[in-house]
Amino acid sequence: MRFSRSLITALVTCCTVALTGVAQAQAQPAHTQRPATAATATAEKLKLPAPIPCPGCWRPALNTSWQWQLSSVPTEPFLNVTMYDIDGFNATKATVRRLHDTKAGRKVVCYISAGSYEDWRPDEADFPASVLGDPLDDWEGERWLDIRQYTGALGGIMRARLDMCKAKGFDAVEFDNVDGYTNETGFDLDATDQLRYNTWLANEAHRRGLSAALKNDVAQIPALLPYFDWALNEQCWQYKECTTQQNGKYGYNQFIAADKAVFTVEYELPTSKFCTKSNTQNFNSLRKNLDLDAYRAACR
Repeated sequence: MRFSRSLITALVTCCTVALTGVAQAQAQPAHTQRPATAATATAEKLKLPAPIPCPGCWRPALNTSWQWQLSSVPTEPFLNVTMYDIDGFNATKATVRRLHDTKAGRKVVCYISAGSYEDWRPDEADFPASVLGDPLDDWEGERWLDIRQYTGALGGIMRARLDMCKAKGFDAVEFDNVDGYTNETGFDLDATDQLRYNTWLANEAHRRGLSAALKNDVAQIPALLPYFDWALNEQCWQYKECTTQQNGKYGYNQFIAADKAVFTVEYELPTSKFCTKSNTQNFNSLRKNLDLDAYRAACR
């Protein structure tokens, strides 16, 4: 989608489905959500691939200042933050280099959509008709993907996108739209399909020396935690799904306990309603506009 699949989550869906079997999916306004099946099987039972280690990958510190800007390419003077998360297609190699050069230790994250087709992208003609599903509500030109086809043409497209991120000098990748199994995609996707695809994405990132962020997909955190290096979420405080205390079996405190950083954004809540809670959990939280422009209000 044009900015972030999870902007739809912000407008549409913020699902919770317990991996061990009992949570109900939460529906947000506007986007029709299909009840997700419970994902109770362990990685071993599902025969998921082993996590590919990436000893050279950058992993953000638990306390990392950041900016998330997708609707435009950042221009100088840049903010004095340690991490920029920007659109992988729109950003040039020169922009990534300048972001690195203008602050020692700054890292840059490559945003790509991994679960949706976008008809404005330069590789849009590479998608075979067989992988294109239903349109995403309110996002013209965007359609869900049949993620089960990652062993074929779809996998080749995503590998090429990761190669692009690597060639431009990015340090990490943010995979968007990686919770399609909870939505009306036009395909009969289930939680196992999503786990297999998401673990494949993380491993492909690691093959290229890129760290991988788990974007939303909160209910699958316990299974995906060994594969992903950090996490990014939208509106988990608004929808009361940030922690295991709220959800029972899954939450971003599990990332923190594994010494993996968590980044969260709220669009509607004022900072007074979530910053203290985020700081207590050691989350890196911002208030942003829905279009993910340059505006930000940081909790710390």
